[in-house]
Amino acid sequence: MPSSTRRNRRRDTPPPRTGSSETEVLRGFLDYLRTSIAAKVDGAPEPQVRTAAVPSGTNLLGLLKHLTFVERSTFLGDAVTDWQTTFQAAPADSVADVVARYRETVERANEVLDRCADLGAPVPRPAQGRPAPSVRWALAHMIEETGRHAGHADILRELIDSSTGR
Repeated sequence: MPSSTRRNRRRDTPPPRTGSSETEVLRGFLDYLRTSIAAKVDGAPEPQVRTAAVPSGTNLLGLLKHLTFVERSTFLGDAVTDWQTTFQAAPADSVADVVARYRETVERANEVLDRCADLGAPVPRPAQGRPAPSVRWALAHMIEETGRHAGHADILRELIDSSTGR
């Protein structure tokens, strides 16, 4: 194995050992994935972080920007009219800006979740013209969405600078 590859490898962080309740397990895994994808983007070099590495146009910074919008829509009730545009960071947005906005959104989403004792109840958010999903559904969806894009981010980051690991 080349020495540069060894140097850029990070030790994997194992999945969380959470409490035994359904809420603790779901929130523990979601926070684990949130931390993983933010770490994939944080410190990634310009301009590669926003350069598409695959024909679909997917880029590392765009993935985190998109997840910020998904979190805001799911837990905070923000309306999104064009999901495709959420995958592109503005040229003026630095890596630090996008990571900070994501972490701030996660913090706000967690404040909403902290007030949710019943997983079967709807997510308490402003009306968007459609019923809010259950807290259970919202958590499962965010785990799926974040996990899917974290996998994309793993590959994109490795293509950028050979960095691997969670």
